[in-house]
Parts: sequence; structure tokens; C-alpha cells
Amino acid sequence: MGSLALKILSKHSEEGNVEPGDVVYAKVDKVMVNDVTGALALKILRETGAEKLVGKRKTETYVVFDHYSPAHNWDAANAHAELRLFSRKYGCKLFDVGYGIAHQILVEGIVKPGELIVGADSHTITYGALASFSTGIGSSEAAYVMVTGELWFKAPEPLFVKITGNFGIGVAAKDLALHLLKEFGSEGALYRSVEFFGEGLRNLDVNDRLTVSNMMVEAGAKTAIFPYDNETEAWLRKYSVNIRDEWKELKIEARDKGDMSIDLATIEPLISAPPKPTNVKHVGDLEGTPVDQVFVGSCTNGRFKDMVALARIVKGKSVKTRLIVIPASINILKHMINEGILNILVEAGAIVGVPGCGPCFGAHMGVLGEGEVMVSTANRNFPGRAGPPSAKVYLASPYTAAVAAITGQITDPRPYIKEVLRE
Repeated sequence: MGSLALKILSKHSEEGNVEPGDVVYAKVDKVMVNDVTGALALKILRETGAEKLVGKRKTETYVVFDHYSPAHNWDAANAHAELRLFSRKYGCKLFDVGYGIAHQILVEGIVKPGELIVGADSHTITYGALASFSTGIGSSEAAYVMVTGELWFKAPEPLFVKITGNFGIGVAAKDLALHLLKEFGSEGALYRSVEFFGEGLRNLDVNDRLTVSNMMVEAGAKTAIFPYDNETEAWLRKYSVNIRDEWKELKIEARDKGDMSIDLATIEPLISAPPKPTNVKHVGDLEGTPVDQVFVGSCTNGRFKDMVALARIVKGKSVKTRLIVIPASINILKHMINEGILNILVEAGAIVGVPGCGPCFGAHMGVLGEGEVMVSTANRNFPGRAGPPSAKVYLASPYTAAVAAITGQITDPRPYIKEVLRE
């Protein structure tokens, strides 16, 4: 079997023909830092005296304000100010307050197939949905890449996942991601490249793929990658990206069933219960659990498709919980306004926030109180992640989250989706 991740890594390293386990020094196409990790990287650059070398290499550097956006205290505001000055001085591309989450912004016409991309945020793995090798690194490593344009990598062992069939009513890509986490556990994909293939990919658009790639880091994956196909090309054209013929060679050459085979038709609505993302259960097992707050957003499920799913369910109804909605980017917010989605959500009682991470990170806009329960479309639910340790976060699809908002409790979304379809 041929690994796409290894193929990309080979093209970016002098060694070429990289095999699993090889340690290689590779040229990096793009590096990203956010307003948390960027401040740390800048501190390292200044302490080492390497700051003056930034910008002398061809690696593109992106700075995104998303975790504390807009700034909620003096420390965050000062960090933003320093990073603005740094970006102007060294020609970094800055996405200031309100542009959205890095992992959404970069897939809106910036990330290209076949690239090697690193980011000082673990969910940089998301970009693998566009047939790139993308992975999270530390702030010190990001500083190193800003100066040298290169980084050491250990080539990952591929883990091939065959996808067949199509989703049933009320089931979404988030449920597929949770199914995989249930199968893998927290370390089942440790330092592996999870690579997807099979005829079922035609039923996963790039929105879906971004969700799945995003969450594979919770199983320890180094990268999670989809092949280049018609869905990839359609997404890139939407953002006016010039298509290159060589991208058509970015395939995953897997045979038979790979290491795992999944029929999408067999997946049911799932939910991740505390204390970790891999603690996955059927929604029905927790039905009736009271909910204080619902959050729809994050780099996992803050896209327009997710907002449409939410709006279809809450339209004409009044939510019984706090419902916080935060689009993943300013482009998504504009689309929501133009299509009337924003009005539907506000009429239902939703609170709409500035594009960014919001309560997912647990430090800004919508954190929980003692003992409160939230159903969230984000990617992590560790104790203390979005409030005090006594608060509980359940991870679910936009369908399940939307139904929880209108019922006030964890509920199987399928009957509600069927009712919407009948309307």
C-alpha cells in the first residue's frame, strides 16, 4: 500500500523515498501560530536573538488571533499588540480579531494539496482534509521554522481506513469521527498517519473531511489525510485556487479493506461523555441527561454546513438552554447573514459570538459554572477544559447539539430530523 503522507514527506526532504520510522529534515511550506502559541514563539525568538532572522526564508508564516478574540484582559491585549508589531515588521500574514479560527481561515484558499504544513496548535491536523501533510508542533518548533523554513520529522506509519456507504438520517461526519475515536482509543493511532480511501468518500464533502481529520489527533495521530478528488477540487475552486494537474496524483494507494473498514450506513448518533473524547457512547444511552448550555462552533463544527443543520432544527422554536453559536470564520458569518441563517438562530434565542474559538478553549466567551452541563460540537471535553473540573462537556454532532438546545436534554436527533424533512 502507498501512503500519501509518506509521499508528501518524501517530496519535501532531501533524502526522498521516506519510509515509516525514518527521521528526516524537511522543507516546510507554511507555519501557523495563534495568539497563545504565537506569544510564546515570539518570546523564544527574542530570548535567543533569532528574531532578526525571521522573514529571510520562503516559508509563509501566518499569525491568527482566535483563542482570545477579542482580547478579554490586559495580558491578551498586550500579546495581540506585540504580535501585530512582529507581523508587520517581518511580513507575516496576520488575521486579526474577528477573522476567525486559524484552522478554518487556512483552508479557505490558503492550504494547497501536497503541502507540508505545521502549526503551533494540535488541531493543525485538520488541513489533511485537503490532501496535505499537516501536523501540530510546539511554540519553540514554530519559532525554529520561522527562522529556518525547515524541521525534523519522524515519518509516521500509515493506518488505512476504508470508507463505504452513506450516512443515515440524523447522522453526520462528527459521528464518524466519534466512531473512529471509540475504535482507536486515546492511543490507537499514536504517531500514525490516518489515511482514508474507498468509494464512500464521494459522500464526504470537504466540510465532513475537515471534521474527521480535526478529531484524529485525539487518538494520537500525527496527521489524518484524505486523497485529492472531485470534492477537493470543488472546494478549492470555491476559493478561486488555481488547480494544478500534479494534484491529481495525490492518491492513497490502499487495497482491500485496509486496516479498518467502515460502512457509513451502520453509524448511529454518538456522543462523547466526560472525561475524554474517546469515551464514546450512543446518544440513546444518555438520553434525558439535563443540559444547561449548547455550543455550536469550533474548528471541528463551526462551518456553514453546521450552521444550516442547526438552523433547520431550531427554526420557529425557542431554545430551552443557553445556545452559543460562533462561526469559524468571518466568511461563514457573512454567508449566514446573506442566507438568513443568523436571523433564524437569533429568533430561536441563540447568542451569536465573534468568529473564533469561544468556549472550546475554555478561557473565553461561554465557559461553564460549577456542575453545569454543556453539549458541544467542539473536540475536547477534559475536566477543566471549558469551566471548572465539576462542569461536564459532551461532544456531539450539530444535529444532536441542536436537538439538545430545543429539548433541554440529551436526545436522539433522528426523530426531529425526520420531522424537519417532512416539513
